[in-house]
Amino acid sequence: MTARADDAATATFAEHRRLLFSLVYNMLGSVADTEDALQDIWLAWVGRTRPGAPPITSPRAYLVRVAANNALARRQAASRRRETYVGPWLPEPLVTDTPEVRDSADAADAALRAESVSTAMLVLLESLTPLERAVFVLHEVFGYPHTEIAEILGRDSAAVRQTAHRARVHVHDRRPRYRADPGTQRAVTERFLAAQLGGDLTALLSLLAPDATLWSDGGGKVSAARHPIHGAQHIVRVITGAAMSGIANSHAIEFHWVGTDPAVILLEDGIPHSVVVLDIDPATARIHGVYAVRNPDKLRHLGVPS
Repeated sequence: MTARADDAATATFAEHRRLLFSLVYNMLGSVADTEDALQDIWLAWVGRTRPGAPPITSPRAYLVRVAANNALARRQAASRRRETYVGPWLPEPLVTDTPEVRDSADAADAALRAESVSTAMLVLLESLTPLERAVFVLHEVFGYPHTEIAEILGRDSAAVRQTAHRARVHVHDRRPRYRADPGTQRAVTERFLAAQLGGDLTALLSLLAPDATLWSDGGGKVSAARHPIHGAQHIVRVITGAAMSGIANSHAIEFHWVGTDPAVILLEDGIPHSVVVLDIDPATARIHGVYAVRNPDKLRHLGVPS
């Protein structure tokens, strides 16, 4: 490949990298696996842009097709591995832009829309089959029509429509149509943290919905509940225990955004130790889900901007 062709290939890939990252991440829920997939996509792209290779009429379409199929294969392998995962599996936190940036004119870009998928939605997508998740992400998040998805995945168009319908029904039956606005999310998150640090049981119970659930992902590497904890009373007992209170009070605390969710990030010596995200009902401003990621493997690549 000539230097000029190499530069052109690199520039084209860089132009689409954010889109590809968002697409793959929403299919895998893992930053590390997404970075590995992007390396595979880059190698495939370089191979197709060498002199003498068949011309590519639409680089974006080609890259999306390679990305979607690479992610689908990785998703199938990951589903098998997660059968032996210790405790609840939660997606790797991905620090994103503030709502002001996402709501700007540039947010019409598909990659920015994809970054706005919530932690609760990513957890819900784990219950789909790999193919259902691929179709759902391509259609519901990125807006691809079913006919294009069929071409991307090499599937029959009618089968893709059926898969999309199953996935949509599954997700919509389990997920409220509306989400709390960013201001409410941030305010409730701050009150929740203050109540936990202060050991204010009454305040915590007023913030948590009676049927709330706590998911704690330690991956068998750090202390974490091996099963989801259901019910506000049980959650309060866990998060106000001596061990959890000690962790919260001995670490630096920062607020950032993970997807569209305000997140509490606990740091020890500047290194992320835990990330907590809340799922809040917009109608009542009460917490229905608490997601705590503590597995160090999932925090290793966490970028915390200053």
